Amino acid sequence: MINKKVSIKDIAKLTNTSITTVSFVLNGKGRISKEITKKILDVAAKIGYEPNRMAVGLRTGVSKVIGLVVETIGGPFFGAMAKVIEEEAEKVGYRIIYCSTNNNIQKGKDVIRMLSHQLVDGYIITPMKGLEKDIQSLIADERPVVLIDGYFQGLDIPHVLVDNYGGAYSAVDCLIKAGYKKIGFITADLDLIQLHDRMMGYKGALKAGGLKDDKKMIFKLPFDIDKNEAINSIKNFITQHKQMDAVFFTTNYLGTMGLQSIKELGLNIPGDIGMVSFDDNEIFSLYPPGITTVQQPTYEIAKSAIDLLLSQMSVDKHDISKIKLQIPSKLIERGSTVDKESVLIKK
Repeated sequence: MINKKVSIKDIAKLTNTSITTVSFVLNGKGRISKEITKKILDVAAKIGYEPNRMAVGLRTGVSKVIGLVVETIGGPFFGAMAKVIEEEAEKVGYRIIYCSTNNNIQKGKDVIRMLSHQLVDGYIITPMKGLEKDIQSLIADERPVVLIDGYFQGLDIPHVLVDNYGGAYSAVDCLIKAGYKKIGFITADLDLIQLHDRMMGYKGALKAGGLKDDKKMIFKLPFDIDKNEAINSIKNFITQHKQMDAVFFTTNYLGTMGLQSIKELGLNIPGDIGMVSFDDNEIFSLYPPGITTVQQPTYEIAKSAIDLLLSQMSVDKHDISKIKLQIPSKLIERGSTVDKESVLIKK
């Protein structure tokens, strides 16, 4: 049996007052006696009255709701950031509506349209090429927007993300300093600025280390590829490049599939192949001998994003359109990138 939602009419009956009086009390309007006000508020709390947020939003223009639109809310990276954003938002009375796009442009457009109909007060969005006009429409409608984990080149929209170029550069530089010279690069076949920056960091480190930038050592996997098919594709790539002595994975989900691929090939890390993954994951610290990773500062990214958004929604609305934050990553060195010569001696 579905419980009936408590209404203002129910509170009026229970307190023997009018609907108008109850409405005035719940919305802090009118001159109602302290005695009646206390009676109405006590009854409302006792029976679990919750205002219709859409109705409140239509009346006041403020819904106290923030829309969070990310690649996938179920992943460890976005899940960790969502937790921080929700906790910080709750401190000032805001709730969060979570939405995932799965890097599908049409789904992203549909999600933004749905949230705009819900009259949410502000948006934190992981951008994709193709959503520029949709996001600019929100801004034109005076809805605050902060981009997270990406940005649009040439557009003044505040954004917060990790230093993807610097993180990838430090990872590849770590491999080069450990003696690896044929370093493969495995990434998702997505037109995302963060993945582009990671590739540029990879190429920059190779150049600085005096190594050749070989297109054949770069492998792109479709984002929506079946897991088993992806693992087989990675295995084929590694098998076809026997000279490859290390590999850099640009995301943790690719890194975990890479681990399985390397294991199924019967290869040893780092004896047969060195490895680094962008974005840390619990499995990388547990998998022998430990996988070196680029750790993203999820708390700092999320905290900065929600702070920027709330600053736009304050009474003294600040113009932060030109704020573009890149937060440094941290290289966590583990056994997968130990000095190559020491590994060869042991073999």
